[in-house]
This record gives sequence, structure tokens and C-alpha cells, in this order.
Amino acid sequence: RGSVKDFPGFDASQDAEALYNAMKGFGSDKEAILDLITSRSNKQRVEICQAYKSLYGKDLIADLKYELTGKFERLIVSLMRPPAYSDAKEIKDAIAGIGTDEKCLIEILASRTNQEIHNLVAAYKDAYQRDLEADIVGDTSGHFKKMLVVLLQGTREEDDVVSEDLVEQDAKDLLEAGELKWGTDEAQFIYILGRRSKQHLRLVFDEYLKISGKPIERSIRGELSGDFEKLMLAVVKCIRSTAEYFAERLYKAMKGLGTRDNTLIRIMVSRSEIDMLDIREVFRTKYEKSLYNMIKEDTSGEYKKALLKLCGGDDE
Repeated sequence: RGSVKDFPGFDASQDAEALYNAMKGFGSDKEAILDLITSRSNKQRVEICQAYKSLYGKDLIADLKYELTGKFERLIVSLMRPPAYSDAKEIKDAIAGIGTDEKCLIEILASRTNQEIHNLVAAYKDAYQRDLEADIVGDTSGHFKKMLVVLLQGTREEDDVVSEDLVEQDAKDLLEAGELKWGTDEAQFIYILGRRSKQHLRLVFDEYLKISGKPIERSIRGELSGDFEKLMLAVVKCIRSTAEYFAERLYKAMKGLGTRDNTLIRIMVSRSEIDMLDIREVFRTKYEKSLYNMIKEDTSGEYKKALLKLCGGDDE
């Protein structure tokens, strides 16, 4: 359900040459660069990087960074990295220096599949010779940290066989850990929401609504707080519908004054080959305007053109 697919009749050396020519001499042909890169799949872009190196003995990503600037550069360079390395870079930036970009950590770790998490941990190790879990533990605290560590294990159950008894038990345990308890037993929330399969949890949420008379989200807002609360709400959203979670993140990144470009770039890049069509559909239904149009009104120049190509079409 992605908007970006493999380019037919792909030739890595030919593309490498086209990019080399687009950057040769004074100034670069940005239009040619963006057209080529946004119409290749990630796998193909990685091959172009390899071909570029063997043809010219140069690093394509370094050359692109040198030629391009600002948000457009960030977007194009993100597209050139394999998804796991892109995630690793985002997380590295989120925890580098003083202060932490918790929203970035939440978005990536709440939305990725087990396999994507394993790939991310390996890519982080490979790119930075550091242990991702250790870095996150060193940079976060409390229940927020504990839940991130659980998600980092990438051990969410994946079977679709659901036991009704366990569904009822989990719903009851969540109710007893929160609403029915003086104080909150956060460990129960972490265990159940961090480990059970999506299929199972959707039924737990239905059951929870039935026995408590309120949606799980409302209880989380009432019982938890701060970044931990935000993380748990993101996990619940992604379990209900990943596409809806991202549609909402995109909308918030663009509505009002100013644009949260890092969020916009990260989501458009990471979802372009996975579920961009679903995200567009949800966006259209939920906000009564197309994602395409909102990007068009909110961005400009080559940056805008590249984002619109990743979006892949207008649903108005």
C-alpha cells in the first residue's frame, strides 16, 4: 500500500551517471535529482549509491549533502538511507546533545513491527558502534524508559490465535491496575500493552470499554502522565490503526503556524513504501481535505515537489 514502487527498467549505473551529471559543474540540477530519487524504491536507491561509488569512487550521500541545502537536503538524504538506518539516524539525533526529542522516540518505537525494531537495533550498532538500548536508558527515565525498553526488544506476540479468556483477564487486569486502584500499577500497563499481539489487544480494548464504560485512551489519560502517557496513547493508536496514527501526526505537523518539518520528512520517507495510500485515505476522511493539498499549501520549492511525489496523488 505504498505510493513509491520499484522503477521499471531500472539501471543503477545509468541513474548514478545521471545524478553525477546533475551535480557536475557550477550549481546542481535539483529538479533532475528530485525526479530521479523520488521515483526509485529504497532498494534501488541503495543500489544507485553502490554504483556511484564504483563508477566515481565517491560517496553519493556526501555529494548530495554538499550540493543541496536545508529541508530539501534532509529529505533527499533520508530517502537514500535504508529504512533501518534512517530510523537509527533519527533516534541518534533525538537523543544527541542536551534534551531529548521524546516525540521522535515515541513515534518510531510505538509504530514499528518486531522485524523493523530488530533491523533498527542492528543498524544503530553498525552505524554508531553503540548499543541503542543503553543509549535510550541513559537518556530517559521512569516508566517512560521502561516501556521504551520493552518496545526495543521487538517481542510483541504475532500469532492471530486469540484466547477469549486471556482477553477478559487482560481487560480486567488493566482496569484493576488503573481505575480500580488507588495509584496506578504501571507495570501491568507496560506488560500488556508492550507484549500482546495487535489482534489480541484490539479485543482487549473492546472488552475494556464493555466492563469499564470508557475507552482505554480515557483511562490512560486519567491514570498516567507526561511522556509515559503520550507513549502509551501512541501505542494504543498504532494498535488500533497505524495509518490513522500517522495521518494524525502529519496533520499536527502542518496545522497552525509553522511546520514541523522533521516530523513531516520522517513520516513521508518512512511510510512511502509501506502504507502511504492508507494514510492518505484516513487523512481525507478525517480532515476533509487531501494530504496532497495540505502539503501543497504548507511547503514550497523543491522540498514541496519532492514531498508531493512521495505522497503520490491527490484525493480531492
